[in-house]
Amino acid sequence: MAEQPGLSASPDQKRVLRRAWPHMRPHRRGIIGALLLSALATATTVAVPALIGAAVDQLLAENRAGLMWAVAGVCALAVLRLVVFRQSEILLTTVGERVVRHLRDLAVHRLSRAPLRFLEAHPSGDLLRRTTTEIADLANFVRSQLPEVLTVGGYLLFTTVLLLGYSPLLTLALLVVFVPAVLWVLRTFKRAANPAFAAEAARAGAVASTYRELVTSREMLRTSGGLSFWRQRFLADNERRYLAARRTQKALFLISLSRLVQGATTGVLLVFGGWLASRGHISVGTVVVFVLATRQLFESAAQASNLVGQAQVSLVGLARLLDLLRVTAEVGADPDEVPAQDGERPEPEGEPRTSERGTLEVVEVDYSYVVGNEVLHHLSVTVEPGERIGLVGPTGAGKTTLAKLVCGLYEPDAGSVRYDGVDLRELSPAELRRRIVLVPQRVHMIHGTLLDNLALVPGEPDHERVSGAVERLGLGDWVESLPDGLHTRLGREEGQLSAGELQLIGLVRAALVDPAVLVLDEATADIDPETAWRLETAIDTLRTDRTLIVIAHREATIERLPRVVRLDHGSVLATS
Repeated sequence: MAEQPGLSASPDQKRVLRRAWPHMRPHRRGIIGALLLSALATATTVAVPALIGAAVDQLLAENRAGLMWAVAGVCALAVLRLVVFRQSEILLTTVGERVVRHLRDLAVHRLSRAPLRFLEAHPSGDLLRRTTTEIADLANFVRSQLPEVLTVGGYLLFTTVLLLGYSPLLTLALLVVFVPAVLWVLRTFKRAANPAFAAEAARAGAVASTYRELVTSREMLRTSGGLSFWRQRFLADNERRYLAARRTQKALFLISLSRLVQGATTGVLLVFGGWLASRGHISVGTVVVFVLATRQLFESAAQASNLVGQAQVSLVGLARLLDLLRVTAEVGADPDEVPAQDGERPEPEGEPRTSERGTLEVVEVDYSYVVGNEVLHHLSVTVEPGERIGLVGPTGAGKTTLAKLVCGLYEPDAGSVRYDGVDLRELSPAELRRRIVLVPQRVHMIHGTLLDNLALVPGEPDHERVSGAVERLGLGDWVESLPDGLHTRLGREEGQLSAGELQLIGLVRAALVDPAVLVLDEATADIDPETAWRLETAIDTLRTDRTLIVIAHREATIERLPRVVRLDHGSVLATS
């Protein structure tokens, strides 16, 4: 078995942007329009020092008309700048949000279709952070910092062009003093920041994963006395994140050195510019233009130094998200399929490839979670339509693994699982879910009513259909015993159900799907007798003309099954 692709962060800016570009192509017109508007808005701002310098020269020349024209030009540029900047920010934010939305939808879509083996191989907390917190950070960057990044870039470019037009000699002095020092600061920062930001993002993902595991296992930890161990583990992860954050802050401190460079450059410009003006090489207005324009230039450089850190955080998050999209595509999560947008309908499904009731065959299947350690080895089982069998064996024999292979949640490393003669890997997800349904040992719930949870099946069944399924399974009195029947709210604070009642919900969901093969994983284990009776009665009702595979430990359950397949060490030990 090949090793699972790992998830990492790739903070190199050029590589990240190249990887992100295919996701931006549908929005390239909007991106180009936003960039042009942003450039125009920046140009209006850069032109202000030139008009002020012209006004100073006209004032010294006692040219009132020229002075008034220059003042009018400054006012007009101020109004134009306000309008254009507003429109460019709106357009840029709109386009950016669409790109982020596309990435978010695609990430959720890919994860929902990723193989179970992939999901189980990666900490759920880290996956959750990549698809929620880091996308939220990216969206915030698009809304708040991206317009500033483009504005700062425009200032630096247009101001340099303006200064060259006024005095190449003074501009050369500015570049000689300012640019090498700033580049050294930025390079030093980049060398320290790239690994620092990537490490902090990774440590934050580890903290989120540990916290999620702690919350999920809280009952077990309390009863087993393991809270102290998990607390120490969480504190250790948090300490590592703290140290990574300190390393990031040290990298950010390097940016503050740019302010020293700005102060030194201003001093050089004042001395050299005053000397040139005193000798008549440049006008006083030109000196004013340089003073005002370089002030904008320095402010832009300072702003850029602040934005560099924020952009680095966003780029690391974007790299981690793109890495998730790449890996989920590699493990077979339909990389070319794009989730439907609002108002779009999915393509109609083709004709079913299998019959409603067919034979289930497990043929020479091998499976490993870890390379070199097989859980199932050359395992073969055939289950005829309508047959009822039990899978029994000691813990670790491979019962649950076989159940997930039979349901198509795992893909075998070797061999095949077939329904009605067709390999499960060749069936569409929709057809596979209609033919084979697993009621897991732990039935998952969502926050909402009992009706909301029962309706978590294809086809979005309404109240009448759900009620009919409940009655057919003989569970009407159980539902009526709940505070609000089907409208009883289920959540962490209220309406909690027992393990057996959760299994009942799984059976109702299965009845709504009406599968050909129903797989029950430890359906009646460790539940009270009354609920076990309800469950077994519902199973007897549900099994009519459909195949039933039960993973069982209770002797009472095993005795009710006409055929038992015993597993041991990943192989079929006996069939009776």
